[in-house]
Amino acid sequence: MTAFFLRVAIVALGLWIAAQIFSGLHFDRPFTLLIAALLLGVVNAVVRPIAVILTLPLTLLTLGLFLLVINAAMLGLVALMLRGFQISGFWTALGASVVVSLTSWAASGLINNNGRFEVLTSKR
Repeated sequence: MTAFFLRVAIVALGLWIAAQIFSGLHFDRPFTLLIAALLLGVVNAVVRPIAVILTLPLTLLTLGLFLLVINAAMLGLVALMLRGFQISGFWTALGASVVVSLTSWAASGLINNNGRFEVLTSKR
């Protein structure tokens, strides 16, 4: 359970960083940011796999670059579902999805499946 909340916090951090970078991404309140992160996790778990399967030929044709469009669409879907979270357009959603993905990837590398931080040490 700790790992789940930690991952939601990481996605919320990524969304906050994206909102600082892109002026077209706006949250009304900090609580909206947390709900958007939670909802993005649910959308990515339920809707995204279906979208990936349905667009598999296009994804293969573009050598996987269409997955960026799918990620932007999932972020746009969350913005449509959640009042107080606005995205101005496709390019803002695409850039924000890249920022959220990079933030999640970097932070998730430090967390194991139990929700604990892993410390990398070298043995001499």
